[in-house]
Amino acid sequence: MKRCSEWFIERLILLNGILSIAAVILIFFFLTKEGIQLFKEYSFSQFLFGKGWYPISEPPKFGILPLLLGSLWVTVGATLIAVPLGVASAIFIAEVARGWLKEFLKAGVEILAAIPSVVLGFVGLVTLVPMVKKTFGIPTGLTALSGAVMLAFMAMPTVVSIIEDALTAVPRGYRDGSIAMGATRWQTIYRIVVPAASSGIAAGVMLGIGRVIGETMAVMMITGNAAVIPHTLLQPVRTLTATIAAEMGETVQGSAHYFSLFAIGIVLFVITFLINLAADFFLHRKK
Repeated sequence: MKRCSEWFIERLILLNGILSIAAVILIFFFLTKEGIQLFKEYSFSQFLFGKGWYPISEPPKFGILPLLLGSLWVTVGATLIAVPLGVASAIFIAEVARGWLKEFLKAGVEILAAIPSVVLGFVGLVTLVPMVKKTFGIPTGLTALSGAVMLAFMAMPTVVSIIEDALTAVPRGYRDGSIAMGATRWQTIYRIVVPAASSGIAAGVMLGIGRVIGETMAVMMITGNAAVIPHTLLQPVRTLTATIAAEMGETVQGSAHYFSLFAIGIVLFVITFLINLAADFFLHRKK
């Protein structure tokens, strides 16, 4: 009976894995089937490197370079904020905090991850946007910086959770051996524990970046939605995800504009796939 139940559970897990892979493949083929229609009348180089996104002009322009750069500015800004704070928070939770404080902080991180992005977008619109406008003396606070700060706040739970798990998984003998050789507690953390968990730390960072790139509602609410090439973080931007969310409901099905949004979906799919592939590589890398 026990062997039968184990066989059934193993096959069920295998089936779930196959279905997950099949779902990803089907999503990719669905996006490709629709998005590839755009390139029958619009070149791929113009789509990827064009400087204008004017889908309803005459003639229409479907250059996504401003959208790519907008996503890049927001992602880089959020990464520069979230990674140092996330790593520091994970080290504190895993190596410094003890007892009720550790459990309280872990629960707080999980609660932050459960807050809907639209709620955080409202919070950023009411508090962060006016603060950015007043601090830098600019005409509007709906900028890439506002989006980067809010997305960093949203990505931190992912970064902290994965890095904290990686640090906790480092064998206790590493710490004991380091202290026995005369190292201090902080020397043990940054010279022994952190390098030993480097694969998990890199994976957490990559998945946090993936979380930032895939976010839609918050960036659509607080980045200004201006499809122009940004030169600083203090300019309004529009991201790839926000473009799809804002325009898909208004476009005519079967039009070039409709197909261009699916083509943007292909670009997003490839970017997130590569990021997750890199995270998986770092997570399973053996030294």
